[in-house]
Amino acid sequence: MLEIRNLTKRFGNVDAVRDVSISAPGGAFLVLLGPSGCGKTTLLRMLAGLELPSEGQIVFDGQTVSDGDRNWAVDPAKRNSGLVFQSYALWPHMSVRGNVDWPLKVMKMPKAARAERVDEVLKLLDIGQLAERYPNEISGGQQQRVAIARTIAPKPSVLLFDEPLSNLDAKLRVEMRTELMRLHRATGATTVYVTHDQIEAMTMATHVAVMNHGRVQQFGSPSDLVNHPKTAFVATFVGTPPNNMVPVVKNGSGYKVGGRHMPLTPPADDCMAMYRAEAMSLSESEGETTLAMELVETSAIAGRTMVTGLRDGLRLTAIVDAAPEAGIGDTIQFCLPPRPDSWFGPDGERIG
Repeated sequence: MLEIRNLTKRFGNVDAVRDVSISAPGGAFLVLLGPSGCGKTTLLRMLAGLELPSEGQIVFDGQTVSDGDRNWAVDPAKRNSGLVFQSYALWPHMSVRGNVDWPLKVMKMPKAARAERVDEVLKLLDIGQLAERYPNEISGGQQQRVAIARTIAPKPSVLLFDEPLSNLDAKLRVEMRTELMRLHRATGATTVYVTHDQIEAMTMATHVAVMNHGRVQQFGSPSDLVNHPKTAFVATFVGTPPNNMVPVVKNGSGYKVGGRHMPLTPPADDCMAMYRAEAMSLSESEGETTLAMELVETSAIAGRTMVTGLRDGLRLTAIVDAAPEAGIGDTIQFCLPPRPDSWFGPDGERIG
């Protein structure tokens, strides 16, 4: 239903989005995931029609809506899509009902049909009791629901969300994630959702595009990204906690792993070994596969303990059954498994 072909967006000499090609079926929940400045919001704005691509095409349900090669695009209002902004962008002088009714009025929908549709979406978002209030009289979470109701009222086939939960507190974010997934099932609309929060991506998405420096590092299902990361960036950006990436450098006839000689034979010189946090362990004494680290953090996670150590810029995290007796700032021994879970080359690409 949604197809992006070789999409590029330049601002001067800077490529904010570079040669992106992804596609998703109708009814998919596609998440654009990545750090700040990776190009995900620029990509979303091109989908919405707020930015014209420098190169490439965007296709909705078989119809080309943007063509950067021909410098042409369908007007945003004619794309049958709806955009929910991070800032909500509600009309302050209109009631909740008025905000939701406005796009239907622009569509010239008959008054009776508008009233019926407004009541329907207010009920769907569980904000019918707020219909006559104004934006400054309701909470941030309620304002977000109004913004979503206004967007889905015209029944768009594509829903676009630009980090819609970033202004909410942690508890409300969890609740709204559930509501958005319920809404997605109820509307059946193809959804594109921008976030830097990988927990949001992993819990909500059917498809995820991990972006960095304007490019898609990997596109696939949440389980694909977690179980089979294609690049070192994806391996360390996706997952809770993130995977450990340890440099392995050739030194004489052997190799230094995290700065220590270890009996490890990598598939290439000067590469990186990936260890999952749940595969790591702690040791009370130094061994041939241990690394001495400064204890910087411990926290409970799902009945176990997450332990993080730091040394010379290398950060390691282990999931263990019991917290170490050492205190913050003390030295503890992280024990590496005999074999890494994955290998990555100097260019960050997965080996094998």
